[in-house]
Amino acid sequence: MEEKILIQQQVKPFLRWAGGKRWLLKSLSQFLPREGFNNYHEPFLGGGAVFFYLKPQKTSFISDVNSDLIKTYIAIQQDVEDVIKELKLLKNSEEDYYNIRKEKIKSSNKKAAQFIYLNQMSFNGIYRVNLNGEYNVPYGHREKYQFDYDNIRKVSRVLKKTIIKACDFKESIKNVKKGDLVFIDPPYTVTHNDNGFFHYNKKLFSKEDQCELAEMVSSIKKKGAFYILTNAAHNEIKKIFSNGDHIIEMERASLIGGKNAKRGKYKELIITNTIR
Repeated sequence: MEEKILIQQQVKPFLRWAGGKRWLLKSLSQFLPREGFNNYHEPFLGGGAVFFYLKPQKTSFISDVNSDLIKTYIAIQQDVEDVIKELKLLKNSEEDYYNIRKEKIKSSNKKAAQFIYLNQMSFNGIYRVNLNGEYNVPYGHREKYQFDYDNIRKVSRVLKKTIIKACDFKESIKNVKKGDLVFIDPPYTVTHNDNGFFHYNKKLFSKEDQCELAEMVSSIKKKGAFYILTNAAHNEIKKIFSNGDHIIEMERASLIGGKNAKRGKYKELIITNTIR
């Protein structure tokens, strides 16, 4: 078992991601295994806030079902300077944004630059595509935004010892072994604060998916590995994951919304077997 990781937030996520877990970082240390962990796994990668915060010292296995997202991570891992070169060519204006958004690109590095650009210049960094698979989020009017190229280079260095794959979450745990840590942050099936509405995001992640995720958690435990699972605070979620492990309710501020959006407090669940 490796020694506990010295956590220093020197590498930041290079993407904005709805549902990201930056809010959790200040409390994350209380949920990490006291004896440390071996390899790291994250099957719903998104912006990767927890992964970049931890900077795991051994091998990491990160994945997501979003193939465009994963291809962007791989491009930064393998050829960060060329991605940066392509990113520097993209101008930030409303007209340029829509021209860049509709461009069909085959080059992997140029496509990665387009993905990063659209993520940062779009409205709230939302990832949304139409029925044809085309990104359709409007311009976000971040005219003064500057890309942090030094941080993107740091991201590339962190990714060097990382296995990156586009796959379904059920496939992602094949490499999990005893003493590993799996951080699980699925799309939320329900709205927050247990308001009784349980089919929010049904197309993205259904109640059946949550049940399959609970089975995956059981498999992780049978392997002798650790897991930390985040989810919306809802009684149905508590029932699905009532496996004898710790369920902690935490409160955070709403992070996504327009200029006039109501930003209230949301309750979220942390479910884990790391606390003894």
